Order: sequence, then C-alpha cells, then structure tokens
Amino acid sequence: MQTTIPEGYKSLLSIYDTQKAISLLKRLFEDRLGALLNLYRVSAPLFVEENSGLNDNLNGYERPVSFDILRSEHRAQVVQSLAKWKRVALKRYGFYPGKGLYTDMNAIRRDEDELDNLHSVYVDQWDWEKVILSENRNLDYLKLTVMDIVTAICDTQDTMQAIYPQLRKLGKLERRVSFVTAQELEDRFPDKTPRERENEWLREHKTAFIIGIGKKLKSGKPHDGRAPDYDDWDLNGDIMVWNEVLGCAFELSSMGIRVDPASLDKQLTLAGCDERRGLPYHRALLNGELPLTIGGGIGQSRLSMLLLGKAHIGEVQASIWDEKTVKACEAAGVVLL
Repeated sequence: MQTTIPEGYKSLLSIYDTQKAISLLKRLFEDRLGALLNLYRVSAPLFVEENSGLNDNLNGYERPVSFDILRSEHRAQVVQSLAKWKRVALKRYGFYPGKGLYTDMNAIRRDEDELDNLHSVYVDQWDWEKVILSENRNLDYLKLTVMDIVTAICDTQDTMQAIYPQLRKLGKLERRVSFVTAQELEDRFPDKTPRERENEWLREHKTAFIIGIGKKLKSGKPHDGRAPDYDDWDLNGDIMVWNEVLGCAFELSSMGIRVDPASLDKQLTLAGCDERRGLPYHRALLNGELPLTIGGGIGQSRLSMLLLGKAHIGEVQASIWDEKTVKACEAAGVVLL
C-alpha cells in the first residue's frame, strides 16, 4: 500500500485548531468510555522486562525495540501492546468483576511494512481491560461491550461537531453495529482478500464488528493475525467503520474476551507456540491465577483522523515517514506533524 490523498481534499481545521481539537477529543472520549464500561485510568509502562512474557508478540514477526539498562542485568522491550500487562495489573491492583482500567499505550512498530494513510511506525492507543465472570465469556456479552464502545465514539463525535460546526460536513457515524463473522465474510466473498471483504461489507453497513480474528478459516488462512495468548479467537473481533474521506473500511479497535486456561492451552498448540508455556505470565494464566477479562485497544490517532476528517494519520500524530509519503503529502498540501 502507499499514501494516496483524495482529489480535492482539504483539512476542515487549521493546524492550530487541529491540536486543540485532538486534546478535547481525547478527554471527551476517555470520560465517556470510562463511564460506559466502568473503567478507571491507571499509569502503564513504556517498556517491560524482555523475559517476562508480558510483551505482545502481535503476528509473531514484528521485532520489539529492546535495550539494556546500565545498572541492571535485565534487558527491556518497548511494549507492542499492553494486552498481557493489563491483566496482571487488574490482579495486582485488586479490581473485581465489573470494574476495569484504561491507560495510554505508546509503541514503536519498527517492522511496519505499510506506511500509508493509516499506518505509522508510532502507535498510540487507549488500552483497556475489565474483570468479568465466567458466565460473561460469551458472544452476547462481547456484543454489548462493542455497542458501548461505539456509543462512546458517536457521543464524542456529537460533541465535537457541536463545538466545531465545520466538522458537520463529515456527517454522522452509524450507531447501529452490524455483527458478522470472518467466516461469513469469506463465504460471501470467497474470491476477495480480507481487506476487500471488509470494504464490501462496510460500504453497505457503515459500522461493523468482525468476529473471529486469528483462527484459520475454511480456506486455511485467518482473516488477520492475532497472537494466541491474549484474545480467545472465538470471542474476539475488530470494530470497523466506513471512512467517507478515504472511501474505505477503517479499523478503530481490536478487542475481545481474553483466553482462559483452556483456550490458551489450545491456541498455543495451534499457533506452534508451546515454548511460551514456561514464561511467568503464561504459567500464571494456565494455572488459573489471573482474573478472567475482556479488553482491547482503541487507536487514538485513528479516532482523531476519523472524527476530524483527516486524510492521513500524520496529520494527527508526529512520526517519521519515507520519502514517497512526504512527497505525496507535500504535493497535496497535506501538512505532516
């Protein structure tokens, strides 16, 4: 993929107003998300110990940024997400069922191979996690949580458009969520790639949650990669909306009900990752020592792009871009931060 700026695109806000709007948007969304999901803000690490097993392996090929520490024998890794750390934190901080946490997560994805309108080496997201009961480990609970998150997004948009009337040109996001499984998409569009399937579905349904990310479909391939040791592949998914500015399906959140001992045991074997069983985090989970949870990440720059009508993620975050991206944006009058 490469950067493509839509013909005739012009930012609805000046750079100054964009900075003000991003700050307001983040405060509004955090408050609404916390209220709807019963979450409290906590502090989170930028890096974790390399051998702790707490870092997210993502799709398995991304190399985490690591470094040694002068006065310590440990090596540290910059987090790639906080999916595992949050679950440990919920136990350490004494959270009980129905209560959860959220935090700012900043990561460096140096192996990102799609530097384009939506992808950057720098990742910023709200990571959240909530303790649940065993009876909550089902699709109905997952769907209710998805609808609460979509409500928080749409409520934030309503407030932003009231304060910045020029944003009303973007129209309103669809509050109704279309739930569809990755297998249903493959069955309906067997000759298309996963991204093409998403575009076909979102073009019609506008807001959707695609269920079942990580496990192999009938084709023998997963819809998308997902590490085997945090989401239950049968109880997870992606929140996506239709982006009118870019004319494509637009992922806002990767989330799901987390693995319990049984599903972790199964998924580690399916993914060929049995060597992880000896890591401290995985041992604790397999022994039933961690709480059952639901959680995910919500892209801060992605949400800012969407609600402010931006064509490139570099308009709402500061990062480093390749020469082609810089030239394409300069030619279109797009200012990269």
